[in-house]
Amino acid sequence: MSASAGRRSLGLQAYEQLKQQIIGLQRPPGQRLVERDLATELEISRIPLREALRMLEAEGLVVIVPRQGAMVAPFTATDVRHLFDVRESVEVLAARLAAQCYDSRGLADTQVQLVAARAALEPYDGIALAAANARFHECVIAMCGNPLLQGMMQPINARVTWLLHLTTVEGDPDPSPCDEHDAIYHAIAAGDSDLAGKLAYEHVVGTRDLALGMAARWTVAHLDPVEVTRSRQRERRPVAPPA
Repeated sequence: MSASAGRRSLGLQAYEQLKQQIIGLQRPPGQRLVERDLATELEISRIPLREALRMLEAEGLVVIVPRQGAMVAPFTATDVRHLFDVRESVEVLAARLAAQCYDSRGLADTQVQLVAARAALEPYDGIALAAANARFHECVIAMCGNPLLQGMMQPINARVTWLLHLTTVEGDPDPSPCDEHDAIYHAIAAGDSDLAGKLAYEHVVGTRDLALGMAARWTVAHLDPVEVTRSRQRERRPVAPPA
């Protein structure tokens, strides 16, 4: 393996680790990411680490301030609103298309996530529930049969998963998203594209106000990325997690 290929591999590994830490809320919105500390923690040099940070920036999970540093993206109420604007169109289209061209394997993968989500309700496991619900949405997109749509959703999926963790992990047990996913699944399995699209739209719209209301809990008002990354302190910036 060439040196550049090796760095690329290390960069991908670092990207996956940091992505899971951000989505899993181990690194909350607004936290400063210190390169020297991350390089030590992940046991890699700064070159593959910077590649990882650039990939995370492309997915909207990290903000990089040139010549200063990086931080976990704030994910403000405005960001949540923009994400829902896209989801209301793209996920509805994905559900409609999935009902037209699903396959048995896709349905089986989707049903696995439905079962996993139900299992996470009692006893309540917010992390497992958020992960299963996020994978349900990914399964629907995987069944849509449209590579262009799937490519468009690739950088958005990470933010959808992140959002589901932020709104689920600290929330109360709520079976309604599971019920709505069940209904979408059955509409797709029945090949009813109109119903699948309608249910997908109602599902996304129905969670919009809740997510916008909760955004204030994890967002630091007037957070300035330049100011956050200017600090040379090694410790984590104290940003309140979802509550």
